[in-house]
Amino acid sequence: MATATTVIEMPATPTNQHTSVEISNGSSASTQIPLEPFAQANGQVVQAWERWNRPRINTYRLAAIFFAFLVFGMNDGSYGALVPYIEQDYHLSYIVTSLVFLSPFAGYTVAALFSDRLHMFVGRRGIAIIAPSCKVISYAVIAAHPPYPAVVAILAITGLGNGLLDAAWNAWIGTLAQTNQLLGLLHGFYGLGATISPLISTSIITQGHLGWWTFFYIMTGLSALEILTGTWAFWSETGAKYIDVNRTDGADKGMTRKALKQKVTWICASFLLCYVGLEVSLGGWIVNFMIRVRKGQPFPSGMTATGFWLGLTVGRVVLGFITPMIGERIAVSAYLVIAVGCELVFWLVPQFIVSAVAVALVGFFTGPIFPSTIIAVTKLLPSEMHVAAIGFSAAVGGSGAALLPFAVGAIAQAKGPATLQPIVLALLAVLLGIWLTLPRMPKRLHEA
Repeated sequence: MATATTVIEMPATPTNQHTSVEISNGSSASTQIPLEPFAQANGQVVQAWERWNRPRINTYRLAAIFFAFLVFGMNDGSYGALVPYIEQDYHLSYIVTSLVFLSPFAGYTVAALFSDRLHMFVGRRGIAIIAPSCKVISYAVIAAHPPYPAVVAILAITGLGNGLLDAAWNAWIGTLAQTNQLLGLLHGFYGLGATISPLISTSIITQGHLGWWTFFYIMTGLSALEILTGTWAFWSETGAKYIDVNRTDGADKGMTRKALKQKVTWICASFLLCYVGLEVSLGGWIVNFMIRVRKGQPFPSGMTATGFWLGLTVGRVVLGFITPMIGERIAVSAYLVIAVGCELVFWLVPQFIVSAVAVALVGFFTGPIFPSTIIAVTKLLPSEMHVAAIGFSAAVGGSGAALLPFAVGAIAQAKGPATLQPIVLALLAVLLGIWLTLPRMPKRLHEA
């Protein structure tokens, strides 16, 4: 009895272009199927991934993105150190101070809805200009020490800028080979920025005896430099090029709508909302907790925020190399279980040093979770949906950075700052439950 065979005829087209191949089963019928960017190796069709150093311009693009995430991390990491002084300067309650976390929600929402469409109009070059420009405007206003309502309002523009760059640069690195390692390094730079900003801002205030708003002079200058580096690196990445590379069969409209119909998009968005909310809540309120509950002095209490972000940074870099060996699904589940144990120590052992070490370990084991979620999106969804799905998920995550720290502040207003610990523990448990609902992830060919 004759057996059916499948023949794949490989068209002679360059690597990294979208095309199709003809599949025949021996009869006269054949089917054209779309093929992702490909190459040919040992007679087989394999995925062809750009690398961090090939083409050479990718090296400079990666450096520009790493710098952008360093600045991004400095923004998020500064809140924990600055909140007690903002509260004191403007004579605010917990809940009113928490508006600095809530305000960026509006900007993140706009970024979630329009990131993919903006890519089509202005390309990655436009994102490299628009996103940091939003931050320059916002930081310059805050550096002028305006009334508190103006600070709250202008932070919405910061949220827009951070939401756009979060979506764009995560999605771009998701197209490269060795994604786990590169995303680990990317978010390691975010963590590095979040590590050094409490140290810088606390030193400015406690050692330099300057106002808290002085820190934003530094942020304004760094964001201006971000415009220059990003624009130069992505100058050739126009909207037309983005459409040409990422859209096939005329499917250049409604990609956000299509991505939102995917279960994976909503699972990852919900997961990142809780995760980023956990990250910023803990990093944002830890100084207040250590001063008021653990009775620490201002400077060592400020350094616990540095310890948390440092742990997160090291975890993203170190565990970013271990995670692909284990597999994202098992690795993230294990990290969350260990983080729950560290959080219980933090909560139940009321000693300053123990709490400082425990919160750093929580940062270490939760560090690789964000990049692992981005990898899950790139593995489970088609490439043309990556920017839309990652953009939406990352922006919803940014919304978590606004909503959950605000909620923590509101609860602390009613019940006291000690409520931070059971909230963090509950969020870790919710994260584990959401993560386990993701489908099984296939291995990429370059990881096999």
